[in-house]
Amino acid sequence: MGLFNQKDNLEQESQRAEKEVISSIIDQKMVITGKLNFEGKARIDGTIEGDVSGEHLILSESGKIVGNIQVSTFVCHGTLEGNIKASLVNARKTCHIQGCIESNSLTVEPGAALNGEMKVASSELHLVGCNETKSGEEESQQTQQQG
Repeated sequence: MGLFNQKDNLEQESQRAEKEVISSIIDQKMVITGKLNFEGKARIDGTIEGDVSGEHLILSESGKIVGNIQVSTFVCHGTLEGNIKASLVNARKTCHIQGCIESNSLTVEPGAALNGEMKVASSELHLVGCNETKSGEEESQQTQQQG
């Protein structure tokens, strides 16, 4: 029963994000360096060099973010070099993501380029360490547990 409630909540979040009007736009000619925090729905057509946090984020085909993202919903058409922490992530066919994705729901269109670690359907979201490597002992323990 908990699984269906979570699915319903994700669908409601997705519908709410789709209906919300875009309240902020970073133009294609703009470059912002530093942290970006916003409320509502934002679309990035330009470049952000820094972390982004807020509610609903759309990264357009011309958009680029070099930094981490922490939002409720993230629709990516552009380029991201950083980690994502979001309830819903939608990787469109034109997107390029280099980094870790942690989400309760991940949708990937054919043609999307993803390079990194993915953690989906987690009850608690926390950023995973992409650069962390498992020791040989940890890997053998996991292999034994799976076997």
